[in-house]
Amino acid sequence: MSRSSGSLQREPDRAPLPISAHGLAVETEHLVASIPSLLIGLDANDRIVLWNTQAEALLERSAAEVGGRPLDGLDLPWDRDRILAGLAACRSSGRPVRIEDIACTLPGQAPRVLGLTVNPMADGTPSPLRLILMGADITARKQLEEQLAQAQKMEAIGQMAAGIAHEISTPAQFVGDNTQFLREAFGDLQQVLTVYGQLADAVRKDGAMPSILKALEATIEEADLDYLAEEVPNAIEHIMNGVERISRIVRSMKLFAHPGGEEKTPVDLNEAIESTIVITRNEWKYVAELTTDLDPQLPPVPCLRGEFNQVILNLITNAAHAIADAANGRPGTKGSIHVATACRPQWAEIRIQDSGTGIPEAIRHKVFDLFFTTKEEGRGSGQGLALAHAVIVDQLGGQLRFETTEGRGTTFILRLPREAEAHGHG
Repeated sequence: MSRSSGSLQREPDRAPLPISAHGLAVETEHLVASIPSLLIGLDANDRIVLWNTQAEALLERSAAEVGGRPLDGLDLPWDRDRILAGLAACRSSGRPVRIEDIACTLPGQAPRVLGLTVNPMADGTPSPLRLILMGADITARKQLEEQLAQAQKMEAIGQMAAGIAHEISTPAQFVGDNTQFLREAFGDLQQVLTVYGQLADAVRKDGAMPSILKALEATIEEADLDYLAEEVPNAIEHIMNGVERISRIVRSMKLFAHPGGEEKTPVDLNEAIESTIVITRNEWKYVAELTTDLDPQLPPVPCLRGEFNQVILNLITNAAHAIADAANGRPGTKGSIHVATACRPQWAEIRIQDSGTGIPEAIRHKVFDLFFTTKEEGRGSGQGLALAHAVIVDQLGGQLRFETTEGRGTTFILRLPREAEAHGHG
């Protein structure tokens, strides 16, 4: 403003903004039309007063068609119950409510995924808006997340490939050695059986007995039948054990590498833990004795198996590294890793305890931070515990915490709800 004759001049009054048929300023509608996110505005009675071009494109309903109608009265191609629950939660709390992974399926199109947030409007505003749904099509992002999660699992297997190959080659070696032994033993038995056949023929003809008996005794002595009778069953048992070990490793790798699904399914946590222990064996067997105490009464738990396997792998690997650090290069020194499960009244509990270095008090608040690591380059990326927290707490609605004593070790405690949707985030 400029001064004139010692007094302030007032700016001319602005004309009121024109109002659209929805009760919103036309300028506002032009603004929201340009926003690349889905925007749906509701009044106090949940009638639609805002429906932007992105909403038209994603839901294939025009603003003219839906304007002024109650949202819950429209047949829209999304999960109606979850949307209405989100609206109710926002009204009740007065705070924004995030609704993740809304399935949206239009006729003749591939299923899509929407991410929405319900935002409350401040009381007393002149606008009829009381709730705004803002969101976007996150199908491509979800696909990328799934690809990245699968890539991380395959990377973990790749990092352990040498150890897994060693685990397979050891039983394969004694399968081969014992098979070779059986081949040679069977050759010796064939010679004995051949002479027995000659003896039988001679008995039938009633002649040449002394010479054939002498040949038979020499063949039996050379074949060492007593030794073969003792060792052949052992060799067969070793072969069966070796084949079972190889099969178990391959089964565990297949279960771990399987991409799994997006929905929680009942999972035998004990079996999942045992499979992961098998494929991580080369990580811990040189530095620790690993023991388990798995509750046989633990029922299947709603879970994402692939993600759970990844969490257990990360925690066991971290435990092995902590024990190796505690040994400080002393050869022959082994620590301990103990994995236990228990059935609690509302939770399935998993404890992974190690006798490693423990976590210094100064960094305990950072252990679940993404990319935070105390390991040297090439040994840790700082993603393992952050991923564990994201899976157990954010995705599965469970709890993840730790107990630690510096210089004595750490125990990570995981809790998963035994029933789907039984608990909020722990």
